[in-house]
Amino acid sequence: MALPQEFHDIAKRVNNWGRWGADDEIGTLNLITDEVVRAAAAGIRTGRRIPLALPLQQDGVQTGMIPGRVNPLHTMVAINQEIFGPGTVATSDDAVTMGLQAATHWDGLTHVSHSGRLYNNRPADSITAHRGATSLGIEKATPIVSRGVLLDVARAHGTDRLPGAHAVTPEDLDAAEELAGTKVRAGDIVLIRTGQIQHYLAGDRQAYAFPSPGLSLRTPEWFHARDVAAVANDTLTFEIFPPEIDNLWLPVHALDLVEMGMLQGQNWNLEELSAACAAAGRATFLLSAMAEPFVGGTGTPVAPVAIL
Repeated sequence: MALPQEFHDIAKRVNNWGRWGADDEIGTLNLITDEVVRAAAAGIRTGRRIPLALPLQQDGVQTGMIPGRVNPLHTMVAINQEIFGPGTVATSDDAVTMGLQAATHWDGLTHVSHSGRLYNNRPADSITAHRGATSLGIEKATPIVSRGVLLDVARAHGTDRLPGAHAVTPEDLDAAEELAGTKVRAGDIVLIRTGQIQHYLAGDRQAYAFPSPGLSLRTPEWFHARDVAAVANDTLTFEIFPPEIDNLWLPVHALDLVEMGMLQGQNWNLEELSAACAAAGRATFLLSAMAEPFVGGTGTPVAPVAIL
């Protein structure tokens, strides 16, 4: 299905091409300024650190639905080996093969394209078989440390988990923002909780994958209006799956990554954070979510930490 006019109309309204110059390769990460980080750090109250990453394991979230995106395969390449001779210090080493977006991750700006283009009007064929992303690679991402804001959409709906057919709308985000008791501001990283990851944590990978609540086609305009630096949620597909418009696949990916130049994250475990924020009566924190600098990568695993 060709991209509909509705998509192109939204794309024009959220487009950031040229906003930070023709050579820009980091998009909305430009919004994380020194002033934004200082203000975020000043909000730390207790120092409690909450991890948001899923374990990297062979029985991970990937089910084979996305070809080639494999769960981590961990292999020992040396076990207590005395490589400098008998009686010397012994070492153990290991290696791993995995999809860069296998578990908790950021999608890079080259993860999707549309109409032959990437963010900032770069050609999609700048991604090559041997070098990966020759521009806009995930290694270009600047340090991702900013104020995090939890928008607990499930809690705002008075439930622990949204149903699989729920498309998260701007109105949902408004309600979650009101529940949070704060306004999302420029340079924030927004974390959206649906509760969907509970399926995976309970051992049901198929129910986690499909059907899944997620962001609707109208949400990129909400993020653009607030100058959000990055967005992540607790689902496999980020946007609602199956799509809200028949045969229109990954339109939110295209609007976020290609048009806005905004990183988006998936498979973030927000359950402990949700409980901690509810108990503390707050929804903001310092968030550290550094991208691993895989040169030419179209995404990266990440081990984010929220610091309350």
